[in-house]
Amino acid sequence: MHLRRNFSSSRLVRLLSDAASVDVDASRQDVAEKLGLWLGTLDTLQLHAAHQSIKAFAQETPAHARAATSHPLEEDVQRVRAALVQGITANGAAQAIDADAGYAPYRQRYLEQQRHIESKIASLRSHVRQILSRASPRLKQLAYLDTVMEQVIGGREQRLMGTVPVLLEKRYEQLRRAQDDGWQDTFRQAWQEVLLAEMAVRLQPVVGLMEAFSNEVKKSP
Repeated sequence: MHLRRNFSSSRLVRLLSDAASVDVDASRQDVAEKLGLWLGTLDTLQLHAAHQSIKAFAQETPAHARAATSHPLEEDVQRVRAALVQGITANGAAQAIDADAGYAPYRQRYLEQQRHIESKIASLRSHVRQILSRASPRLKQLAYLDTVMEQVIGGREQRLMGTVPVLLEKRYEQLRRAQDDGWQDTFRQAWQEVLLAEMAVRLQPVVGLMEAFSNEVKKSP
């Protein structure tokens, strides 16, 4: 299962820690410890039930396994990724905003981009899981576990991502007060880099599923 390994050292966290002057190392914890803080009793029971359920998949033989393993899944993922990057870099905060308008227009644009990224990646993740479910019993187990994990921690993740525009505002205010030449261009670049980093974090589960699929295909006769 591809969990967000080394999240505290991800580019998104580094960029936000720079923007908000946060010491990431000071709050670093073991991955299992951090995950444990996220999971309540009901979440733990749900994961336990999922673990019991996936055992039943081991003896199954998907009816369309051969067709599924021949699916160009990596191309699907790369196509969505490229479209998202294009949308961020071509539109995003590229248009100049009057300094008198403050941070509000940047926040609005960021939230719009967040919703678009979330929608596209959710559809892609569902598509990838469908392909895995038809490929092999082991990949069907993985797809089911990914579904459960998304249900268990998805809401918490969304709340955390909701704090990103707030942290970006701190960077905006720092640059605005400094009033260095080109400070708005500097902020727009930071805005774009953070959004690209967030997209990469959101894509990690999909990339993990894709890698598991690719490894399975290599083993197929």
